Amino acid sequence: MMCMKLKQLTMISSHSSSIVKSASASSTFPPSLHSLAPSSSSSSSSSCLPLQPKSRNFISLKPSSPFHGNSSVPLRKRNLSVVSASKSDDRDPSSSFQGGESFFRTVLQSMEAVYLNRNPTAKAVLELVQSSGNNQICYDHIAFRTFGVNGHGIDSIASFFMDYGYTKQDELRFPAKKLKAFWFSPPSFHYPDGGSGVNGPLPRVFISELLVDQMSPQIQEIIRKYTETSGSGKKHAALASALGSLTWGKPLYSEFQQLARESEYAAWTLVNGYAVNHVTISIHRLKSQLNNIKSLNQFIEDNGFRLNSEGGVLKVSPDGLLLQSSTVADAFPFCFSDGVTESVPCSYIEFAERLVLPQYKNLTEAEVKEFHRRDGFEVGNADKIFESTSKEQLTRRAA
Repeated sequence: MMCMKLKQLTMISSHSSSIVKSASASSTFPPSLHSLAPSSSSSSSSSCLPLQPKSRNFISLKPSSPFHGNSSVPLRKRNLSVVSASKSDDRDPSSSFQGGESFFRTVLQSMEAVYLNRNPTAKAVLELVQSSGNNQICYDHIAFRTFGVNGHGIDSIASFFMDYGYTKQDELRFPAKKLKAFWFSPPSFHYPDGGSGVNGPLPRVFISELLVDQMSPQIQEIIRKYTETSGSGKKHAALASALGSLTWGKPLYSEFQQLARESEYAAWTLVNGYAVNHVTISIHRLKSQLNNIKSLNQFIEDNGFRLNSEGGVLKVSPDGLLLQSSTVADAFPFCFSDGVTESVPCSYIEFAERLVLPQYKNLTEAEVKEFHRRDGFEVGNADKIFESTSKEQLTRRAA
């Protein structure tokens, strides 16, 4: 099966990453949310079976195989609110994006398929929200995690998006977590009416990296051990994400534990690699009564899903214009290189509502466009959203 899938994928260059061609996978989503479904990487062990659900967050869907899975552009550091309106909707599409849009979306579809196959909660929530009022699902942003060492950091995955018209925006710093991040705004273009998910309006992209040189010598040694053995893997981060494959070998369980004690972000990245960390539903774009985040949160909890409670379920920016929440990550069994199989955190789904900027408050609802709303990200919100994959939140959910 894996060989058949790999025949559908051809690397066209190290700069533009990969070409992914595949038929749409069967799904309970409407056609607009159908996505490609590459199988798990060949290094997965068939003896590893998914964990049995312990709560409603583990929705029993079609079984899926267990997985194994510094910027050179000076921009100002950003620890405060980004309140300017987005201008991306006013820009003309670049000819390079227009020419490669089909390929670009196919890669996103494959990334999305890996994400949905590994995360039953995300798939179930998307289906639930879509079916409530026949909502069109639009993604606010897609997020990735990386190791900031040996070229495996933000730029390794960002280069793919920038090749297709994305623009680098503000830097965010998380000193306590030893992380930094950049977000990237999408190119503007005409998308098909009714397009949902990756087939709708292109999402922002949020990419973070662990500042490896700030970690303890022992943690640095482990991370460098694996990133140095990945060869040219850092040049093909988008392909790795689309395939759901690690670019380095499976780690020892003892090393995973050692990383988790110092940085749960590091441990997550070691076993998930470039896989999508989360997608975010744009709440204000929903057409049903769920188009405000408080109603959406209540709806999600009423249907048996638990939300990340770090700092409160609802995360609000200081200006009050960016409202976010998220589920707790799913967990799957991971087969480590020493034969140990243990549950590790996977990914989650986020929700974001962007309110209209004060200077546009007199516009009617019909007149409001996306660029009239609060853009960017917020350090305080994102810092708490990161906790969606923490042991504390996963343990709380399973209780």
